[in-house]
Amino acid sequence: QVQLVESGGGFVQPRASLRLSCAASGRILSIGAIDWHRQAPGNQRESVAAITSGGSTNYADSVKGRFTISRDNAKNTVYLQMNSLKPEDTAVYYCSAAVRTRVLSSVYQKYWGQGTQVTVSS
Repeated sequence: QVQLVESGGGFVQPRASLRLSCAASGRILSIGAIDWHRQAPGNQRESVAAITSGGSTNYADSVKGRFTISRDNAKNTVYLQMNSLKPEDTAVYYCSAAVRTRVLSSVYQKYWGQGTQVTVSS
């Protein structure tokens, strides 16, 4: 079993910064791509940022230049540095990771965390 735990959310004013963390634990052989998603009330969940096992990154247009995704493979942890936060960034932020758990299988299964609330308001 694999667990993903997000942390670092909170209530901040516009233009503030937050750094979210997502730590993976459990029966992990290797981790592939990791994504950050968010879901605001009444909206569909959307992808915010992604990072491959090799470190290549991709961002939603709405966060480019403000958010930075990074990973520490030794700690099985991914981070989302969020700068210049806006009220429209308010949402529950989730991480997902493709994880290989079986020695005799090359299949990567996607796991999700429970989410962390980010609220941006004056």
